[in-house]
Amino acid sequence: MTTPTTNQEPLNKEPSAIKEDSEIKEPQKKKNFLTATYDELKLVVWPNKQQLFSESVAVIIMVFFSAAAIASVSRFYAWAATQIFR
Repeated sequence: MTTPTTNQEPLNKEPSAIKEDSEIKEPQKKKNFLTATYDELKLVVWPNKQQLFSESVAVIIMVFFSAAAIASVSRFYAWAATQIFR
């Protein structure tokens, strides 16, 4: 592949140099990822018991109402279909 400014091919590294670079960089990437993950988890604001309980109750209530609404719509369409296609 040529570069936009010249018609020369870019210089390639020797195959042995590429192999050594990839062996060195791979453990460093894993170390950086684990360190960054640990640092990010230290920044998380974890809920206390009261927040956890109240938000869990809110989720359960919303799931119940959503399920009831979906069931109601489904039963209405089933009833309407039986009225139309008797």
